Amino acid sequence: MTEQPQTTDAPVEPAGQRAPEPPPAPAPDPSAAPAGDGAPVPAPRKDRRVLRAVLRWTAVVTVFAALGAGTAYGITRADRTDLPGLATESDGRWAYPEIERPPLPSGSPGPFDSANLVNAHYADLRALLLPAPEGATDDKALHGADGWLPTKDLLELYTAEADQEEVGQLLTDHGLRHVAARGWTTADGTRTRIYLLQFGTAEVVDELFGTLVRYDRPEYALSGAAGTTNDEDYPASAVPAQITRYAYDEAEPYGPEQVRQAYVQAGDVIGLVVQSRKGTAAAVPFRQTVTLQSELLA
Repeated sequence: MTEQPQTTDAPVEPAGQRAPEPPPAPAPDPSAAPAGDGAPVPAPRKDRRVLRAVLRWTAVVTVFAALGAGTAYGITRADRTDLPGLATESDGRWAYPEIERPPLPSGSPGPFDSANLVNAHYADLRALLLPAPEGATDDKALHGADGWLPTKDLLELYTAEADQEEVGQLLTDHGLRHVAARGWTTADGTRTRIYLLQFGTAEVVDELFGTLVRYDRPEYALSGAAGTTNDEDYPASAVPAQITRYAYDEAEPYGPEQVRQAYVQAGDVIGLVVQSRKGTAAAVPFRQTVTLQSELLA
């Protein structure tokens, strides 16, 4: 009896084809920590809640940065006195009331209008005096009669009797019309006196002004200020362009009090501002007073 060949259940591979190789085993995760028995344990995946928290904090920081920039911009735009926490100490300026030029008579030009050939001040000279700052005590001795100060009271400012006589003659020769004056004393003891002298024309004033003062010193010494120096730190640009101003400080060593003075030429008017204080007289309120008085005359 013929023996039959034995067969298996394995499939027969077709000719010309190879059976597909099994897929390669995945490479071990290097971040996996080995377990106690040596088998790798996969690392935990990042929690999405952590990512969301990071995004939220990033948004918060961005908002605060924007708010901070806006606040800084607002501070640089605002006045320091409008910000109580950043308000700086006073630089010494006085608190003057609101200052306005007095009205002109109907049809009259201003002192420096092109139609005003003699640069005359047609407003009442007494109304052109700078008002006293807040809290100051009025100097009634300067009121004069009806607001006009006698010339002799003005001349008492000068130390030497010979200077008083000479200045008095100059005023007479140049046709002084009248003198308006105002004075006050502030709480710190600073005494201020302002004198406005009015003449016929600006041409007359120009001639007289050059006789009374020089750039570096006044020609006639005031009481308590025998020696003077030019106030170099007071810029000429601080007063209107139409105004000529010479400001002086008392030369050191000072006497019982320091005296500051300034002569102002404005059209047909000469102004004299005198400020003094026992010990020392601050520069800031002096320059502020001279500048404001000059603006009233412009």
